[in-house]
Amino acid sequence: MLNGKTAVVTGGSRGIGAAIALEMARLGANVALVYAGNQTAAEAVRGQCAAYGVQARTYRCDVSSFQQTKDTVAAIKADFGSVHILVNNAGITRDGLLAMMKEEAYDAVLDTNLKGAFNMIRHCTGLFLRAKEGCIINISSVSGLVGNPGQCNYAASKAGLIGLTKSVAKELAPKGIRCNAIAPGFIQTDMTGSQADNPLLAQIPLGAMGRPEDVAQAAAYLACAGYVTGEVLRVDGGLAM
Repeated sequence: MLNGKTAVVTGGSRGIGAAIALEMARLGANVALVYAGNQTAAEAVRGQCAAYGVQARTYRCDVSSFQQTKDTVAAIKADFGSVHILVNNAGITRDGLLAMMKEEAYDAVLDTNLKGAFNMIRHCTGLFLRAKEGCIINISSVSGLVGNPGQCNYAASKAGLIGLTKSVAKELAPKGIRCNAIAPGFIQTDMTGSQADNPLLAQIPLGAMGRPEDVAQAAAYLACAGYVTGEVLRVDGGLAM
């Protein structure tokens, strides 16, 4: 379904990013895994992707850096020839109450989660324009839709991703480039833990946490849905209805 395409996945060494990378590989796409620090985990995911018979490579990059992302995209182009799908999944949390939050905690989350997505889109757009096609998928959050106490920085970054998604979608649609967002809810990852006794579970109509694979399936749909752009797809068990 995605044979011959190249997918770039940031934050691809674990959790949602790893699941998305594996799903892209399963569908036939070559995969460029961008990771921040855990080379061992990234290489493990790379090996799993390659097992599907596709090309897969890893790239260490701090997505908050304009120059590092520029260099990384250039390296991906050199290795794969082009980029067709960009998944901006890299994200961090620095939770805390607003009245107590340090400036560095706010800046770090915005720089990685929001500016990081801008950096990657900015440097991949030239490749999309030359290919006359492109698919951008930004991983937002239901926190960006409804807010969450103790996460003003994270919610702001994820709400900003939605605004970025819609602006990019409108700007690049005439060039055949699509941009959509996914807003996951309570997904079981290293970041959230199992939290089986978390009271938030009672607010989920489907009554359970989601899996990284649930988000990966949504990403696969958006990668293939040629007439969908500017959309925010919730994958949250109904949490933000």
